[in-house]
Amino acid sequence: MNSIIQFFFRPARGPASILLIRLAVGLIFLTQGILKYSDPNMGVVRFTRIGFPDPYFMAHFVGTFEIVCGLLVLLGLWTRAAAVTLLVVITTAIATTKIPELFRANQGFWYMASDARADFAMFCSLLFLIWMGGGAWSVDAKQRDQGRETHE
Repeated sequence: MNSIIQFFFRPARGPASILLIRLAVGLIFLTQGILKYSDPNMGVVRFTRIGFPDPYFMAHFVGTFEIVCGLLVLLGLWTRAAAVTLLVVITTAIATTKIPELFRANQGFWYMASDARADFAMFCSLLFLIWMGGGAWSVDAKQRDQGRETHE
């Protein structure tokens, strides 16, 4: 268990260019989280249509995680842990909104593939961030560098 916690919170070692992936992932989740609060069609109405119990609570619950974890990814703070949380969110979104399109009349695979392209990109980007961490230009990396300075 301790090694799992160490993996998720160990300092980043990847290149500075990981910032570009963090910007895309962080901004997309941050804005989607805000929309779940500010636009009923993106929040409560969507969760009602999907069939979630207590759609008001669920929209705001998910929106909160998207906002908080999106900000963490943007900063590169606890990047891996935030990315795992967002991976759960995007996997649930794919399972509840994209996979059902395979079985609807006049939709099918190609409709679903087109509709799921951003979700798939987020899924892959989150796996990348879990694997690599926040990169050299992240708060995680700054904490690693400060830790080295105090031990020298």
